[in-house]
Amino acid sequence: MPTLRRVLIVEDEPLIAMMLEDFLDALDRELAGTADDVAGALAHIAAGGVEAAILDVNLRGGEQSWPVAAKLAELGIPFILATGGAGDSIAEAWRDRPVLSKPFTMDGVEKALDALG
Repeated sequence: MPTLRRVLIVEDEPLIAMMLEDFLDALDRELAGTADDVAGALAHIAAGGVEAAILDVNLRGGEQSWPVAAKLAELGIPFILATGGAGDSIAEAWRDRPVLSKPFTMDGVEKALDALG
């Protein structure tokens, strides 16, 4: 059984978020919540129960997930940065974090989550 079971998904594309939810279920993980913007993600974190997170780097409206990354780091909660590739640049402060490239595969998500702990 995975150590980090309750995973927050921060993803602004509903189909991708649903796919990740399905992957978590198949990988014996629990969904701690889904958010499509920074405010929603921070609310889930404040509510508690988040053990790990997958953060889409670029969110709707030009918003980036860096405030969420900062809050997770402050709380010692591990996270993965999800990126669509060339157009997404990882902020310097977060370049040491694991990166999951789109398109996602279940195997890729599993390996990335297992690497967190």
